[in-house]
Amino acid sequence: MSIEAFDRVHLDGTGIDRITEDEVVAVVRDALAHGRGGRIITPNIDILRRAAADPRSRRHLDDADLIVADGMPLVWASRLGGAPLPERVAGSSLIWSLSRGLGRDGRSVFVIGGAPATEERPAGAVRAAARLQAAAPGLRIAGAVSPEFGFERREARYARFRAEVIEAAPDLVFVGLGFPKQELVIERLRKHLPSAWFIGCGAAVNFVAGDVHRAPRWMQRTGLEWAHRLGVEPRRLAGRYLRHDAPYALRLLARAPRRRP
Repeated sequence: MSIEAFDRVHLDGTGIDRITEDEVVAVVRDALAHGRGGRIITPNIDILRRAAADPRSRRHLDDADLIVADGMPLVWASRLGGAPLPERVAGSSLIWSLSRGLGRDGRSVFVIGGAPATEERPAGAVRAAARLQAAAPGLRIAGAVSPEFGFERREARYARFRAEVIEAAPDLVFVGLGFPKQELVIERLRKHLPSAWFIGCGAAVNFVAGDVHRAPRWMQRTGLEWAHRLGVEPRRLAGRYLRHDAPYALRLLARAPRRRP
């Protein structure tokens, strides 16, 4: 399913909407006003690479209503291919802009992800929700939960989690559990909340909570945010970024001019 008002640019088999961040917010607000739910996915190079090779990853993109480019290499490839995307639309930016937009309508969000609570501080999702509410006048927080690792595989634990989200009846759900785990959780929740919007937002909950610092704006604009993330989490990200994603990005850019109409 897709929002048909926007053309899609095709990169390695994935259609990406030619849409700005402001337009994403407008689409979601309008859909909610008319009682329509939906799903946003924000592929970066890593997700695009997986989708090209793995049908299980592909299905999450096929099921999305809006697909937006969360990565400057995707924008560069679209320009080289002669069908430029207007801008990068990052999940870590959308968590703020969607919250402000829904706040203007007095709507609610549910935040999932972040570090579990400790004796010293509340859960990351709770802290992120409080910051979003402070930055978005009128926004209501339907709930916030930072589930422990593996919760989705434990039947009783997942049932409690699902009941909490459904009972809260949010207008929009931010799911920051990383791809593809967050997409699988969204897939399971959507049928119970058909009028809500969902977005898998990766590390955005950690950014908003203040547990991980996002790259400076100049690195975001120039496509170097990956280098900042690699410097912050080298052990976790080095293999993925350097062995898989960087070579794939170079191949994508090299092939792009051949697609020019």
